Amino acid sequence: MRHTRGSALLAALALWVLAPATVHADPNALWTIVHDQCVVDVQQHRDPAPCSRVDLSRGEDDGYAVLKDIVGDRQYLVIPTARITGIESPVLVDPHATNYFGAAWQARSFVEQRAGGTIPRDWMSLAVNSAVARSQNQLHIHVDCLRADVHDALRSAAGAVGPGWAPLPIPLTGHTYWAMAVDGIDLDANPFRLLADGLDGARDDLGQYTVVVAGLTGPGGRPGFVVLADRADDVSNAGGEELQDHDACPPPLPATPTTAK
Repeated sequence: MRHTRGSALLAALALWVLAPATVHADPNALWTIVHDQCVVDVQQHRDPAPCSRVDLSRGEDDGYAVLKDIVGDRQYLVIPTARITGIESPVLVDPHATNYFGAAWQARSFVEQRAGGTIPRDWMSLAVNSAVARSQNQLHIHVDCLRADVHDALRSAAGAVGPGWAPLPIPLTGHTYWAMAVDGIDLDANPFRLLADGLDGARDDLGQYTVVVAGLTGPGGRPGFVVLADRADDVSNAGGEELQDHDACPPPLPATPTTAK
């Protein structure tokens, strides 16, 4: 039985690692990797490989895995260990649902390890594509740096972003996103619920939306986040991952000198 599972896993990994173009032919590749290998290995051997982390502290139905993406030197994915197809799943907006975006913000440490140090929070981002823009039928949150032009646009528009949803006054990659600000060092608010509860009609049509979260440093250095949303239409397929840069990150922050005792 183990041999059969392993053979299926090796086939999925071959698609995921060696032939990115063919991944589109297998929309279940991510699910196969996480469910058949990462979860099994951490349960049986306490080793999450090929994932970097598997958190089952709330059980498999509410857990998640962190997996290095095949695209980019630093990009990671946060993937539920339960079968959740994507942003359209009603499970994500349940009051007791795991905050996968909060877990993805914590997983930025893997991006930083590959970057060689701490990345400024306003350069870090999390993205979930709409149902019409994704290639995989298992929810996955892209964790990587922002594009430089998007970072600069968000900085310029920061004063216009408040605690409620409103159109961002500056287009991002040619599209008008809705935006709202959230305070906090950690991402305790659930962006899926913010979208479903805050934008008219969104709860009934979640699969058409993309959600992107970027770190934010407010007045006086107050930490927070900007949450962005776009809806698929004739012009946009709502692929918020387009706001990320999978090729480059800014230089890490200088290391903080330790005080000798």
